[in-house]
Amino acid sequence: MHFPTDIQSIKNRIKKIDPVGYGITRNYLDGKVTYLSPYISRGVISTRQIAEYVMQLDYQPHQILRLIQELAWRDYFQRVWQQLGDDIFEDIRMNRTAIRTHKLPKAILEASTGIAAVDEGIQSLIRTGYMHNHIRMYTASISCNIGRTDWRLPSQWMYYHLLDGDLASNTLSWQWVAGTFSSKKYYCNQENINQYCGTKQKGTFLDKPYLDLPSLDVPSALEPVENITLQTQLPIKESPVLDPSLPVFLYHPYHLDPTWKKDIKANRILVLEPSHFREHPVSEAVIKFIIELGENIEGLQIFAGEVGEIIRLSDCNSIYTREHPSFQHFPGVHESREWLVPELTGRFTSFFDYWKKAEKVLFPKTKKADPALTLFSESPVLSLQKR
Repeated sequence: MHFPTDIQSIKNRIKKIDPVGYGITRNYLDGKVTYLSPYISRGVISTRQIAEYVMQLDYQPHQILRLIQELAWRDYFQRVWQQLGDDIFEDIRMNRTAIRTHKLPKAILEASTGIAAVDEGIQSLIRTGYMHNHIRMYTASISCNIGRTDWRLPSQWMYYHLLDGDLASNTLSWQWVAGTFSSKKYYCNQENINQYCGTKQKGTFLDKPYLDLPSLDVPSALEPVENITLQTQLPIKESPVLDPSLPVFLYHPYHLDPTWKKDIKANRILVLEPSHFREHPVSEAVIKFIIELGENIEGLQIFAGEVGEIIRLSDCNSIYTREHPSFQHFPGVHESREWLVPELTGRFTSFFDYWKKAEKVLFPKTKKADPALTLFSESPVLSLQKR
């Protein structure tokens, strides 16, 4: 799978969304998924934009419900991060199963688990920066629940390679699988993998009934573990040139919206902070993807340093950015992101609690979609990736 970075290609991908096919086949490896998640997680487009685009097409609400619900998962995870702060990077609930290691199974690193669909998915992740959501769940389940590893390092390893790496979605999804953000652990067996991945494997360590999986001894393929060090290679630090008479618009790796204040003459700076990437490292391919997406923003300067190191930034009276939990320390006004349902704030007991409230806003019985809505409108419009 290739992920182009030019805006026209992204628009074309949006126009190819098949919400009915998505709802029916999204869990299959060859299903009609949208491949929009890298652009959503990087803030090029939003869950709100995608939802409103689909809602103004000629579909009944029940035909697009599953797609909208999957969009809601992304926003829900972000709201949980807002509520819990960086506590999401620790166990949210007590892990009641013994963890044998905080390292990573070598079989995951080397794509040698013996589960063909998973091994191929890992190879694809390293090669393309993308992994189907079901394969992500299978990989996490094999590592955490069959291999009995702590979820932290494996989740960081996956995030490192994902072009669509979203800290909230990735971290909370791994916790959901591991049972520290859900009432039970997620297990998959070989029959399930064969069904959704089109394989016909038998005799693997997952070729067992579901009831047998929780008590399964750690398979020999998953016994060897390894500690890994993940590092990010940033561009050479070059100080941006500022005009103090103009406002400053600060961008970050999750805010690369080319339409944001596009008609205002301003200093535009993409800040790649070394401190952020030390804590949440990403691959060279991910950095390249971020920078190429930034090329859609006219006049954007790239600064690979801490925001406080930008020379003469304090001389500028008007500074703006978009909200994100990792960049709350940015100076200036933090504008709201384009939430799927901006009316929903506060705490939610579960995704079901969030979705019940969201559904009432998104699908009121008297509401009709506005046919005038267009892609990449700068006006507030309702924007993908579940996990």
